[in-house]
Amino acid sequence: MQEMNKIIVAITGASGAIYAKLLLDKLLTIHDQWQELGVVMSNNARQIWETELDNTDYKNYTVTYYDKYDFNAPFASGSAQYNIMIIVPCSMGTLGRIASGISDDLVTRAADVILKERRKLILAIRDTPYNLIHIKNMEAVALAGGIICPASPSFYSKPGSVEELAGTVVNRILDLCGFKINSFRWGSNSDL
Repeated sequence: MQEMNKIIVAITGASGAIYAKLLLDKLLTIHDQWQELGVVMSNNARQIWETELDNTDYKNYTVTYYDKYDFNAPFASGSAQYNIMIIVPCSMGTLGRIASGISDDLVTRAADVILKERRKLILAIRDTPYNLIHIKNMEAVALAGGIICPASPSFYSKPGSVEELAGTVVNRILDLCGFKINSFRWGSNSDL
């Protein structure tokens, strides 16, 4: 019997709250594919969510939230066996701290744990353009086993709304996690 996924979603203070919202929405529709879901959301992420989405709907999700400095959270240790961490959107500051091995909060500690345990870390970076420091930080995380997944939407599926456009990024993230989802597939006449 295959073990169920245990997932950490970290929402940092970069622009792109829509990606976090759509990811949480989609994860809740595929609950049969995961066992546990822990969410860490920074104060800046809350402020950006409220600014960009004009709501506080993050309070309404039936997930377990952990404080950014709660080092007693289960995924602060590899022994809890969380196997997927998604940081969406991932700020360049968070990327830099992960790349440097600085575990100064629960997000960076959990990312460090995921990397050291050789599990799946996906960073949906949102900032653009990149400077050389950003690029070297992405390289360091990729060399350590992380996946850099820029929040760059695709247009193959001819999205008709901002949500559908942002959904192309979320679907890509979920594909990288190995989840079975309905999504546009290049070269196919229909969805999955």
